[in-house]
Amino acid sequence: MTLKKTLLAGPFFWGTILYAQKPTEVPKPSEEPIDLSNPADVIIYIVLPLCAIVLFFIWRGKLKNQKK
Repeated sequence: MTLKKTLLAGPFFWGTILYAQKPTEVPKPSEEPIDLSNPADVIIYIVLPLCAIVLFFIWRGKLKNQKK
C-alpha cells in the first residue's frame, strides 16, 4: 500500500519541482530561423564554429608531431 502511494505521488512531486526550476526572466529562444543577411548571425553561427573546428585540428596535429 505504501509503495502504491509513493508511485502515485512521485510524478506530482517531481513535476512541481521541475516546473519550479523553470526560469521566468530568461529570454526564450526564437522560433524564427537564422537570418543569414545579418552579419552578426553569420559570424556567430557559421564563422566561429568553423574557426573552432579548424583550430582544433591544427592543435591536434601539433600534438601528434610533438609525440614523434
